[in-house]
Amino acid sequence: MRTVFFVSDRTGITVEAMGRSVLSQFEGEDFRRVRLPFIDTLDKARAAAAEVRAAGAADGARPLVFSTLLDPALRAALAESGCALFDFFEAFIGPVENELQRAPTHAPGRTHGLADPAAYARRMEALRYALRTDDGVATDDYRDAELILVGVSRSGKTPTCLYLALQYGLFAANYPLTDEDLEAGELPAALVPVRERVRGLVVTAERLHRLRQERRPNSPYAELAQCQREVRLLQRLYRAERIPALDVSAMSVEEIAATLAASLARPLR
Repeated sequence: MRTVFFVSDRTGITVEAMGRSVLSQFEGEDFRRVRLPFIDTLDKARAAAAEVRAAGAADGARPLVFSTLLDPALRAALAESGCALFDFFEAFIGPVENELQRAPTHAPGRTHGLADPAAYARRMEALRYALRTDDGVATDDYRDAELILVGVSRSGKTPTCLYLALQYGLFAANYPLTDEDLEAGELPAALVPVRERVRGLVVTAERLHRLRQERRPNSPYAELAQCQREVRLLQRLYRAERIPALDVSAMSVEEIAATLAASLARPLR
């Protein structure tokens, strides 16, 4: 098996799509895929290069690295790993053909087809799981979760779980923390056995106020004072329970999902 890295200074979604498009032209090859998003400093690029170098040593073959790094210094640092580095989509097919020593099939439409039925099936099952466990439902199924997102209402839990399922094939559930949970200042009983998989989302009170105003304008639920109170209690709970928390106030769903996926120590499926 050969390792393929998707490296980006942002979410990595574009480079992964481009890289998968190229790899889909080479039937029969078995790859281990690793995503490295947010490589936006020289230190991070050097750390990425070290990871690539280690993979090459373990595999006994040069890793393939698809990159969308804008900074030439970051690309140069990555290239020092000795990888096969492909930096442009237009240049991907030819170099990969040379590296793998086999001709591409030139079959159109493979990227969004069933070139990898197992990966497609996993994404669909992950989507069903996200829907089944949405909003604190079916907590008995949390034993199958890879991530369980918690937070107050309108903090982005549901769309993030759906995106994690569709884009990454991750089994992600979500649990809304209620006023009672926040006042208690501790994890609800359903989350205690799976606490190592729990990740908290938090937004600023001002952002939460705007989001709730769109949903229920001028309601007590959307009042700024209520939002401030919930955010304050939420952060207290995260600290008390030592729940890893992500401030998503200025992040898109894609960025939230990419950050969470990158925190998991497992290869892509």
